[in-house]
Amino acid sequence: MGEKLNLSKLQPAQPRKDRKRVGRGPGSGKGKFSGRGVKGQKSRSGSHKMRAGFEGGQMPIYMRIGKLRGSTSKDAMPVGPFRTETAPINLRDLDRFESGDVVTPESLVEKRLLKNTKVDVKLLGTGEVSKKLTIRVHAISASAREKIEAAGGTIELLREPKAPKRKKQHKEKPAAPEAETEAEETPAADAEPAARPDEPTQQASETPEA
Repeated sequence: MGEKLNLSKLQPAQPRKDRKRVGRGPGSGKGKFSGRGVKGQKSRSGSHKMRAGFEGGQMPIYMRIGKLRGSTSKDAMPVGPFRTETAPINLRDLDRFESGDVVTPESLVEKRLLKNTKVDVKLLGTGEVSKKLTIRVHAISASAREKIEAAGGTIELLREPKAPKRKKQHKEKPAAPEAETEAEETPAADAEPAARPDEPTQQASETPEA
């Protein structure tokens, strides 16, 4: 039998490790500069909470490398690998359907042509189609529409297309006609000069002859 356990013989399962007592003088082994070196950013408090990719204020690597082509305006969001909000499906992918089938986002998921129905579907015109299909997607290209209608199929858009935004045109101020401005600037020759307020008006009085 082992020794009887009592309060005087209690000890932790693993030996305790004394904490690092920094800043207690040069003789402590971690004194004076507390293991942080001499000056600099990393010797300050809170200096080890820098975000990932921080390079001390210089231009980081993810901003120095080349950017993807294409527009990055708000209309083109989200800015992703293809800068689009729709899942592209080509006409050549519709060979898995039989003539007379209805092509919807749900049926595209069943045929494993689409991952899920969270993103709008746009049908593109790459490839050919010879089957009469009923297409129900969110958007379609002009070439795909022509090929489907030529094969006898029909198209139903699940979302109305957005009207293109037009740039605002600044209206030019109308120019004043030259004839009116010249008439206002040059007074008429036969016009009588206006009487001054300080000169009394002379009225001609007719007196009968004696």
